[in-house]
Amino acid sequence: MSATDKSSYNYDDLLKPVMSTLSFQGHPYALPFYGESSMLMYNKQIFAKHHLTMPLHPTWDQVAQLAQQLNDPANGVTGIMLRGQAGWGMNMAPLDTMINTFGGRWFDLNWKPQLNTPVVQRAVTFYANLLQKYGEPGASTAGWQECLNLITQGKGAMFYDATVFGGVLETPSTSTIAGNVGYAYAPTEVTVNGSHWLWAWSLGLVNSSRNKDAAFQFITWATSSQYLTLAGQTFGWANVPPGTRASIYQNSDYQKAAPFAQVTLDSINTATPDQPTLDPVPYHGVQYVG
Repeated sequence: MSATDKSSYNYDDLLKPVMSTLSFQGHPYALPFYGESSMLMYNKQIFAKHHLTMPLHPTWDQVAQLAQQLNDPANGVTGIMLRGQAGWGMNMAPLDTMINTFGGRWFDLNWKPQLNTPVVQRAVTFYANLLQKYGEPGASTAGWQECLNLITQGKGAMFYDATVFGGVLETPSTSTIAGNVGYAYAPTEVTVNGSHWLWAWSLGLVNSSRNKDAAFQFITWATSSQYLTLAGQTFGWANVPPGTRASIYQNSDYQKAAPFAQVTLDSINTATPDQPTLDPVPYHGVQYVG
């Protein structure tokens, strides 16, 4: 992208942490359609019914205590939803951040695996017990979609997952609890390092493309501030693709429609892919080893 292209595209408006994940040696290779971190979403009506308050920065121990108090399977209410289905894009998404914040890591500086260490075992045991005791029914086959369905139907008290789901929760056509959802930062335990992930769904251009000019025009349009405005006016401001541009977080229409906006922005800006663990590691990435 030339200097002229960057200026007309307002490249500097793109969130720097997101662009850092889409760059190699300082050179971007893709542009973000939306970016995300992770946060804790909760049903404020269920909390009010039990006279409970969610801390803005909870610990995992506090989350477990709340899940115990809120879990009510007899009345169809799950204490907490976490992806339980096996797979990197499923249960490993939340579990990786839990391992990180509990003080664990995948490898030491010599690339020796660390998954059998006591601290990792503690994190995995904590995760498994939380799901087995207070998690969604059939947790071992539940991915983000099943968990999202439960909370949007008012059948779950808490859901730890991607910040992008805030838009779904605040849209009445997709959520029975729109307007009654609270947002807290990702739970921590012994360190904030790696406690919330950083990810971007992006568009790129391959060298073999036969229509590079047209592809470039589409990519820069679909990731532009003008597109975000069009999306807000067309689909509702809560459904604007989040996590890409700083300017959308200064938009008053978006701020009114998206009570999750500040937590999302803060979480993206404070994610630590370059220092994902308490102890030093030779790799980059929060929920992956890069």
